[in-house]
Amino acid sequence: MTGAEDVTEQLVGVFQNPKLLLGIPLALAGAVFMSLGAQYQYRGVEKVERLSGADGASGLSAGQLKALLTRPSWIAGTLMLALAIVCQLAALSQAPLMVVQPLGAIALVITTLLNARISGHSPTRQSITAIICCVGGIFLFVFFAAIYATERPIANNELFTILTILLVVIIVLGACWLVLRRRMRALFYVIGAGILYGFVATLAKAVINRIEAGNFEWITLVCVIALIAAGAVGAYFVQTAYSSGPPDLVIAGLTVVDPMIAVLIGMVVLGEAAAAPPWVLVIFAVAGAIAIWGVVGLARYHPQVLSDSQDLGITRGSDGDAKGPEAKSPEA
Repeated sequence: MTGAEDVTEQLVGVFQNPKLLLGIPLALAGAVFMSLGAQYQYRGVEKVERLSGADGASGLSAGQLKALLTRPSWIAGTLMLALAIVCQLAALSQAPLMVVQPLGAIALVITTLLNARISGHSPTRQSITAIICCVGGIFLFVFFAAIYATERPIANNELFTILTILLVVIIVLGACWLVLRRRMRALFYVIGAGILYGFVATLAKAVINRIEAGNFEWITLVCVIALIAAGAVGAYFVQTAYSSGPPDLVIAGLTVVDPMIAVLIGMVVLGEAAAAPPWVLVIFAVAGAIAIWGVVGLARYHPQVLSDSQDLGITRGSDGDAKGPEAKSPEA
């Protein structure tokens, strides 16, 4: 009963924290704008590919990037994503990173349902089950993170650690881009963007905290530069991923990798889970696994993934009983 009493006491404290109660709705609003922005940007990339007659799956050309700036749908999507970023930054200024970042997975559910309505593909039983697992896992994670996650000033050595890891990640992604980008296609860009956006969220949180504390030193400026650079490369990866996969797949990858990276940094480097007892860490792991299973299920069983992304080396099936060669990728 000690654990139950502890949770009750912590829960009462949560509802006495107005900043946390404001941060969660802001993060949810950001997820809505993110899903709408992804849908419109996907439409713009698809249109530019058709007009240019060139496939951008292995990397959008400079001409295609320039053409995106003239597409009303892509511009509308970009504005919505800008609103999503504003909501996300506002949420990060109010609540711990571990609480805010996982809520972005709600964008996956919205994007899946919205894209199904636009494309005419109704969600299957498997995809609905996956949505339930995704939402259930994320909310279980956020519930306990909201109770036990704590914030404290970010020290210079912690920022150095984050920046060093980011530098290594950029070098590795750059090498993979040169060697494997034509073979890995959408999955490579989605995973790369998710990793970079996880660091962007962490650095944004650090910069916000330092500005609020009136502590804008040279290392804070370095964080701003690294944040902009990682965000720009991540945005390019996302636009290229749209050219070889539906928005569901792109958002699915982002909402798995992005929160995982941000939460791992929050736990390991920033110590945001230091106050959590061991059994809560187990719940974090189980809830994260449930959410990841749900996202993978959406990527496998959404009808548009089956019809539009046959070149991806993943198991598919819109009704769960596809057998034989027709259930495999053409490249398998």
